Amino acid sequence: FLAARKVAAALAAGCTVVLKAPEETPAIGMLLLRAFLDAGVPSGAISLLYGKPAQISERLIASPIIRKVSFTGSVPVGRLLAMLAARHLKPCTMELGGHAPVIVCDDVDVARVAQACVAFKFRNSGQVCLSPSRFFVQDSLYEAFVAHFVEYAGQLEVGDGLGAGVRMGPLNNERRLAAAAGLVEDAQRRGANVRLGGTRLAGEGYFFPPTVLTDVPATARILHDEPFCPVAPILPFGTLDDAIARANAVEYGLAAYAFTNDLQRAATFAEGIDAAWIGINNFTPSLADAPVGGVKDSGLGYEGGPEGLDAYQQIRFVSQSNLRV
Repeated sequence: FLAARKVAAALAAGCTVVLKAPEETPAIGMLLLRAFLDAGVPSGAISLLYGKPAQISERLIASPIIRKVSFTGSVPVGRLLAMLAARHLKPCTMELGGHAPVIVCDDVDVARVAQACVAFKFRNSGQVCLSPSRFFVQDSLYEAFVAHFVEYAGQLEVGDGLGAGVRMGPLNNERRLAAAAGLVEDAQRRGANVRLGGTRLAGEGYFFPPTVLTDVPATARILHDEPFCPVAPILPFGTLDDAIARANAVEYGLAAYAFTNDLQRAATFAEGIDAAWIGINNFTPSLADAPVGGVKDSGLGYEGGPEGLDAYQQIRFVSQSNLRV
């Protein structure tokens, strides 16, 4: 999906494309390229590369043939690529990390909202840039929300995605397992309670269960570092202003979500939150005809909508007189 969105916009604007696909999921890049060719994209309009990312980035970005760079990935790699592009004054679009807050106000159906939060949090094992990763729940609903969240998350069967009844698959690699375990251990060491999961599942594969943390102190790494794993910290809040302030207290600003039936609260959240993709009472803020991007460390530029096409075009001003010369 991420690659298709970039390639589609570039081709629609009349550009040719060199796609650097991920080595850990190589078949996706090949099948995507085959789909474009089968659909009639001219031969040579799109190319596919695999290899050492650093080598490829250095070579391609320095080439005069490359006119623009678009990247989805981590903040450190995004910074490096933006620096490489800046050397040659080449524009770039960066969709980088996220640490999306969810604010749950006290005027909602707590069971229904908890169920929606579980479904989206553990999609792709929490390995989604838009994944909700910090849950702020108003005091009066907090215990009920935690109870429902733990109940629904505990019902998710983890295993081989081709198995019957499986609802959540593995993490991408061994590094993500270590990162998930490290975040849980750090939170526990600082006083957090593990209400569900918390340790790698036995057996082969990169399986980490849905994990729920409560009583998480403000110093815990999981409240500051992008988790990108199936670990959900749930924290109480008193006022909406307090929740927004705590939600904004990270360097990321990609996505944010709120659940409330009060229009004034919804407006306050939308105006006060530092994020570019905002969902109110839903988790679907990304649409093909709408521009999406990030603020702060979460990126540069936009994808989707007319702004996504603008990124692959240059504006020119032509003034022509009708008088004879």
